[in-house]
Amino acid sequence: MVISDRPSQPSRLKLSTILPFSAPSLALSSLGVAVFVYLPPYFAGHLRVGMTLVGAVWMGVRLLDIPVDVILALVMDRTRSPLGRYRLWLLMGAPVLMLALYRLFMAPVGISGGYLLTWLFAMYLGTSILGLAHSAWGATLATHYHERSRLFAVLNAVGVLGTMAALAMVVVGKSLGRSDAQGVQAMGWLAIALTPLTVVLAAILTPERLAPETARRSFPLKDYWEVLTKPDLLRLFAAQLALTLGPGWMSAIYLFFFEAARGFSTQQATILLGVYILAQIPGSLASAALARRIGKHRALMVATTGFSLGLLAIFIIPKGNLLATIPSMFWSGMTAAGFDLMIRAMLADVGDEIRLDQGKQRISLLYAVNGLASKLAAAFSIGLTFPLLARLGYNPQEGAVNTPAAIHNLEMSFLLGPLVFVMLGGACVIGWRLDAERHRDIRRKLEERDAELAAGPAEGWGRLAHPPGDPEIAV
Repeated sequence: MVISDRPSQPSRLKLSTILPFSAPSLALSSLGVAVFVYLPPYFAGHLRVGMTLVGAVWMGVRLLDIPVDVILALVMDRTRSPLGRYRLWLLMGAPVLMLALYRLFMAPVGISGGYLLTWLFAMYLGTSILGLAHSAWGATLATHYHERSRLFAVLNAVGVLGTMAALAMVVVGKSLGRSDAQGVQAMGWLAIALTPLTVVLAAILTPERLAPETARRSFPLKDYWEVLTKPDLLRLFAAQLALTLGPGWMSAIYLFFFEAARGFSTQQATILLGVYILAQIPGSLASAALARRIGKHRALMVATTGFSLGLLAIFIIPKGNLLATIPSMFWSGMTAAGFDLMIRAMLADVGDEIRLDQGKQRISLLYAVNGLASKLAAAFSIGLTFPLLARLGYNPQEGAVNTPAAIHNLEMSFLLGPLVFVMLGGACVIGWRLDAERHRDIRRKLEERDAELAAGPAEGWGRLAHPPGDPEIAV
């Protein structure tokens, strides 16, 4: 492992670098589908925790967790160690996540709200550390406009494999005679096993470059304020909020909708979810290719429009028809792949612009702020949908019989929430100006300045945060 302060070169990243770096996406993505789709119904149905309590605790944890990412980012961006900056944090986050996963997925029947709150918070702390370190590291690993789309597309595609492995725990388990609850527990064990393996693989095989920074005697709070109020960051924050809340809303009540309203078994609903997720592999690659042609923001708008059309199509397909539903789910998954991919890549571009203006690496802070949008959306996706369904008369418990009115309300909830929020997310980037040409100019100026800083003291900016003569740190 090598940590270098030398300026980046506009070379294409090799797959031998990208694939090991992408490995943590396997663990994080396998956990994502389990937590958002299967864990809430597991608590409400199998463990018999009240829906209102589940929704309230989930929302409370996400709101409580809001300042955590910002605090982590401020510390992370200042970290320098023999192991590097993001590598160190990636390694520290793994054991926190593993313990929390065990306590949640292997929880006994009759857990209290306090138990749920404690271990949900610990789980989200672990995922925050891993996710923030991984995204920030990726932004410094790929430094050029189109290369970032490519890198995050591969990360998405690798993550799909982790998600499919988690879904296989349910499908295969059902074929072996295991209960739905045992399938959820198997998902937990999978994430626990993947976390240390993938984190160590990325840490060992991925180079980490610490960009040179200009040193000032102080870094005023007004500079942080400029970052947090930057219009481009606020637009991406709003887009992330909407594009997490839409699919998150859908995920929270996915099993309820496809089983009670569409007439599928749990196994069939899992197969359809697998199709949706598997489609994100070609969807990620197609989104990156489209972004190369028309720009990232336009590719994002195309993706949100396509997703909305796919969601509407589900309602005109005959109920219980698995084969007829597969194309619509594939299309929806393929278009949804562009949401997070494009926002993460665009955020990295904004980070370069800020580093050019302020002379400091603030990429962790940017991903942390954007992560707040995801946390708020995740909180409200469950914190709103579960109490809403309870108020509308839907009963989620195993063996419950719901009225036609309750089923209709479930259908409308599944459709309207995602449709409105996804289209709002696409609208947030209308008129985006940080395109390939503008970013190319930013990177040129950054690399010229980085070269000057690496060569010696830069006139007007002070000195390097580390002496220019320092050798590379080999780990």
